[in-house]
Amino acid sequence: MRADARARVEPPKLGTVEVMCRLFGLHAGTDVCTATFWLMDAPDSLSVQSRRNPDGTGLGVFDERGRPQVHKQPMAAWRDSAFATEAHEMSGTTFIAHVRYATTGSHETRNTHPFLQDGRIFAHNGVVEGLDVLDARLRELGTADLVQGDTDSERVFALITGCTRAQSGDTTAGLLDAMRWLADSVPIFGVNVLLSTATEMWALRYPASNRLYVLDRRYEPESARDFHMRTDRIRAWSKHLCARSSVVFASEPMDGDPRWRLLDPGELVHVDAGLHITSKVVLPDPPRHQIREEDLSVPAQQAQLLSP
Repeated sequence: MRADARARVEPPKLGTVEVMCRLFGLHAGTDVCTATFWLMDAPDSLSVQSRRNPDGTGLGVFDERGRPQVHKQPMAAWRDSAFATEAHEMSGTTFIAHVRYATTGSHETRNTHPFLQDGRIFAHNGVVEGLDVLDARLRELGTADLVQGDTDSERVFALITGCTRAQSGDTTAGLLDAMRWLADSVPIFGVNVLLSTATEMWALRYPASNRLYVLDRRYEPESARDFHMRTDRIRAWSKHLCARSSVVFASEPMDGDPRWRLLDPGELVHVDAGLHITSKVVLPDPPRHQIREEDLSVPAQQAQLLSP
C-alpha cells in the first residue's frame, strides 16, 4: 500500500451521525487475540448506536484452531446483555462485526450479519436490487441453496461463494468475478464488503456511496502502542495487541490515528496471514445500473445516507 502516493482524505468528525449499517474487521495475523466490543457502556457505544441501527448485531471470529464462530441476534445490542458478554469473551485471529439497519429482509437471525459459507465469514453494507436476476445467477452457479434468508447481502455472499468455487477456491478471483458481474448486471447503490478466513481478509469499497476505511497498525515491537480504539459506533480493545501488529477496517475512523485512510471507490484490499497488504482499484468504473440517492426507498435512504 503506497500511502505516500495517495491523497489524504479528511475523515468525518467523530460524532457525525451515519445511519447505515456498520462494518468492523480486524486481522491480527497469526496471533490469537481477545477483542472486547464495548457494547453497553460509553455515552455513544455500540449499544447506544444500536438504538439507531436496531435490527441486529453480529460478531464472527476464527478461533485459535482456525474454526469459524458466528454469534448474532436480530435485536439491538443494548437489549441483549447475554450477547454482549459472549462477545467480550471471544478470541481469535480475525474478527468481523456488523450492526444492522434493515432495508431488505425481516428482523430474524437468518437475516442478521455476518454470514458463514464454505468456511468464510462475510458482512456487507449497501443496497443491491434486481434480486430476481441475482437469484437466477445463483441457480446457474449452484449456490442458491446457500441463501437461508431474504437479504441482498446473503445473496451477494452466495454469488461470491459460487464464483470462488468456479475459480477452484481462489477467493480473490471469485470475489472479483462476483463484483464485476454485479456491477454489470444489477442495480447497485453500494456494495461494501468484508470477507475473512482464519488467515486472510478482504475489504472492498464500491462505488463511492458509502465509506470504508483501513488502518495499518503494523509496527516493530518497540514502536507499538496500546490497541485502544474509540468511535461513536463501535469500541474495541485488546490487551493482546498492545505490542503486536494488526490491520483494521471500519466504516469510520475509530480513533485519532492519522494513518486511517479512506479506500478509493472500487478499491480491493487484501491482507494475508503475515499481514502483508496489497491494494488495487479493481472496479474503476461505476456500476452500469447505478442507483441514485433520490431513487432509494425511504428506509434505504435512512439506512445508507450520511446526515449531519
